Amino acid sequence: MVSRSERSYDLTVDTVNPGAEISPMLYGAFFEEINHAGDGGLYAELISNRSFEDNPDTLFHWWVEETGGSTGKLSLSDSGLLNEVQTRAMAITVTAAAEGGAVSAVNNGYWGIAVTEGASYRLNFYARPEPGEELPLRITLESADGKQIYAEQVVSVLKEGWNQYSYTLISSGTAANARIVFSASRAGTLYLDMVSLFPETWKGRENGLRIDLAGKVAAMKPSFVRFPGGCFVEGKTPLDAYRWKTTIGPVESRPGHSAYWNYRSSDGLGFHEYLQWAEDLQAEPLYVAYIGISHDGDPIAKANTVPLAEIQPWIQDVLDAIEYANGPVTGEWGALRAANGHPEPFQLKYVEIGNENNFQLSEYAQRYGLFYQAIKDKYPDMNIIANTALEGEPIEIIDEHYYESAEWFMNNANRYDTYDRSGPGIYVGEYAVTKGAGEGNLNAAIGEAAFMVGMERNSDIVKMSSYAPLFVNAKDRTWNPDAIVFDSASSYGTPSYHVQQLFGSNKGDVVLPAVLTAAGSADAAVKQSIQGAIGLGSWSTQVEYSDVRVAKGDEVLFEDDFSADSGGWTVKSGSWEQSEGTFRQSSSDIDVRAVAGDASWSDYTLTLRARKTGGAEGMLIMFGAKDDDTFYWWNLGGWCNTQSAIEKSVGGSRSVIGQTVPVSIETGRWYDIRIELSGGNIRTYLDDRLIQEIDDNSSHGPLFQTASRDLATGEIIVKVVNAGEAAQRTHITFAGLAAKRLTGTSTVLQSEELSDENSFTQPDRIAPAVQTIQVNDGSLEYEFPKYSVTVLRLKEGGG
Repeated sequence: MVSRSERSYDLTVDTVNPGAEISPMLYGAFFEEINHAGDGGLYAELISNRSFEDNPDTLFHWWVEETGGSTGKLSLSDSGLLNEVQTRAMAITVTAAAEGGAVSAVNNGYWGIAVTEGASYRLNFYARPEPGEELPLRITLESADGKQIYAEQVVSVLKEGWNQYSYTLISSGTAANARIVFSASRAGTLYLDMVSLFPETWKGRENGLRIDLAGKVAAMKPSFVRFPGGCFVEGKTPLDAYRWKTTIGPVESRPGHSAYWNYRSSDGLGFHEYLQWAEDLQAEPLYVAYIGISHDGDPIAKANTVPLAEIQPWIQDVLDAIEYANGPVTGEWGALRAANGHPEPFQLKYVEIGNENNFQLSEYAQRYGLFYQAIKDKYPDMNIIANTALEGEPIEIIDEHYYESAEWFMNNANRYDTYDRSGPGIYVGEYAVTKGAGEGNLNAAIGEAAFMVGMERNSDIVKMSSYAPLFVNAKDRTWNPDAIVFDSASSYGTPSYHVQQLFGSNKGDVVLPAVLTAAGSADAAVKQSIQGAIGLGSWSTQVEYSDVRVAKGDEVLFEDDFSADSGGWTVKSGSWEQSEGTFRQSSSDIDVRAVAGDASWSDYTLTLRARKTGGAEGMLIMFGAKDDDTFYWWNLGGWCNTQSAIEKSVGGSRSVIGQTVPVSIETGRWYDIRIELSGGNIRTYLDDRLIQEIDDNSSHGPLFQTASRDLATGEIIVKVVNAGEAAQRTHITFAGLAAKRLTGTSTVLQSEELSDENSFTQPDRIAPAVQTIQVNDGSLEYEFPKYSVTVLRLKEGGG
C-alpha cells in the first residue's frame, strides 16, 4: 500500500466552468433473447415448451411417468387443435388404468421450477377430453423426485371441447428444482395446450417479469431499453426474423418463432411487454427494426436477404410498429394497443434501422434510405439510429459495437476526444470486455469503466450506450460474459453489472473540467516505444510481397528483395515460397504469418510492396512483434475486404486500437505500403496516402477520471478508475467552490485480484461499498484502491 506521506497524483476539478452537457440518454439497457434471457429468465413463465411447439417431433422438456400399475403414453397431436395458430397439442393417453395408478406428463421448467414456501403461483392451461369421455385431471407441484407435494389441484371432470382452466397454487415448501405434474387416472385420452405457471411478477403485471431480474435492471436506472436485439432481430433467415405483430395479444394466439440463438422463442415477452417494461422503468423504448437482411445472409448470392423489390411490407411493418406504440385509439393499431390494455400512447421516440447490417454494407446502403425516408415522412420527430455512416444519406446517430480486451477499452478511453463534433451522434449500442473476462471478472469491469469514463466525458458526441448482453441463464451460457447471471431460483450481478449500476445511478447533467497530473509533473503518462520484429501475413487470401525494407533513420535494419533465399524469414503458418523476386503465400488458411527481424527494434520505418492474387480479404503487415502472441498488425482489407484497422495482440488476445477505416484491396494490383513507428505513434500509408495515425500511449493510466454536476441537487460527482496493481494516493482540489466544505459518500467497487468473480455462493464478493466522506478547505487527500472503480458524490455545505 502507498503510505500517507506519498502522493501519486493531483486531480483538479473546475466546479464553476462547466463543459458539455451530458446526454440524459447516456446509459441504457440492451435486451436480447440470448442465453435464455427472456424465456426461462426475465419472462416469468415457469413452464418450458408450454405450447408444445418447441420441437416438431418430440415433447421437448416433457416426459411420461407411469405409476401404480397404470400404463400409457404422451404424444404430439396435430388434429382438433386449440386455434389456427397452434400447430400441436399434447395427448395424455391412459391405455390401462389401475386402482391408485396414473399416467402423468411431467415438466421441470427451465432446468428446475423454483417455488417458495407460502408464495402463490397462477396456473392456466387449456384442456379437452376425447368426445364423450369424462376424465378427471390432477395437477401437482412436486419435488424433483416426486416424494414431496408442494401444491395440488384436482379437476374433477374436464368439460367437452377446449376450455381454459385457471387456478392459484400456494406452495407449502421451497425448492429450486421442483416440477409440475399432470396426472390422468382413467382410461382414455385428454389433450393439453398452453400450459402456463406464473409466480408473482414485477409490478404485478399479468404475463409479466421475474421480480429479482427486473429489479436488478431497475437498479441500473437505465434511461432507455433497446429491444428485441441483437441478432434476434434478424434471425438466421427471413423466416426467423422478428415479426412484432405475432408477439401481441393473448399468449395462446402467439405462434412463437425459431430464434437466432438455437432455441425457440415463445414470444410471450412480446412487443407490448417490451414497451410496458420500458414504461415501468421510466425509460425510453428503443425499437430495432428488421430491414430484410438476416444474420446468415450472403450479400453476394443474396441468400437469406429479402429482395429490394419485396421490401415494402417490411417498411410498412416498422411504420405499423410505431403506430401501435404511439397512434391514437381511433386508428387500427392504436385501437389494438388499447384492446391489449394500454390506451395511452407509449411515446416511442427511437428506432434503429437494422442490427449490425453494416457487415452487409452494400445491401444496407440500398435499404437504409428507404426506411429512413418512410419513417421521417410519417414521423418527422422520430430519432433514427443507423448501423454505420453512409455517404450521401442523412445520419443522426451511429451505432458502434465493441467486444474487446480490457486493454483495448483502456487504450480507447480517449477514443471520442477527437471525434468530429459536427458529425452524427454516437450510440455505443453493444460493448463488453470479452477477452480475459472469465465468466465476468473484475478485469472486465475495470476495462469497461475506463471506457465509460471517456464516453461520459465526451457525452456531447456519445449520446447513448448499453452494455451487452444483459442476462445469462447459467444453464445456457451461449455468450460470455454477461451482466446478470441467474438460475431458476437466484441471481447475481457481475462486477460489470455493478459498474453499469454505479454509472447509471450517478450521472451528472454537465461535465466539470478535470485535470489529472502526476504529482510534481505536468504529464502523468509514461511514454514507451513500440518494439518488435516485422512480419507478413494473410487471412483467407493469397498474396505476394516484395522489396521489404526496415530502416531506423539512415540505418538499414533489414532488407529483402527475394531475389534469393535470405534465410531471414521464419514461417509460422501458410504455404510460402520465394520466386521471381516475390514472397508468395498461396493457401486459403486464416491467420497466416511469416516473421523476420529482432524483438528489440523500435522507431523504424517498414516499407514493402504487396499484391493480392485471390481470396476473401487483403494483407496483414506485422510490426512490433515480440512473440507469437504479442504483436501489432495492419489489417488491410479485413472484414470481408471492407475495412482497414491496426490491431494489437497481447498474450494472444487481439483487438482493434483506434478506429477502422474503409479500405478495399483490388486483386492483381501492386500496392506500396509504409508503416512509420515513432515512440508509441503509428502512421500507416497506402500508395503514399496516410490512412491512419494512432498513438498507442494516448491513454495514460492507471487512473481514468471524469467529473460532473447534478444540476437538480447541486452535487459534484467524481468517477475514478484505478486499473493499476497499487493504490494511488491523490490530492483532489475542487477549484472555485464558494463554500470550502463538501459532504457526501464514496462508493467503491474493488477486489484484490483482477480475476476475482461473483458467484451463486458468493454473489456479493465484489460489490459496491459505501462510506461517508467530508472535504474541508476545498480539497481532499484520497487513496484510490488498486483495481477499483470509485464514485465520489459530494454536496457543498454540511457538518
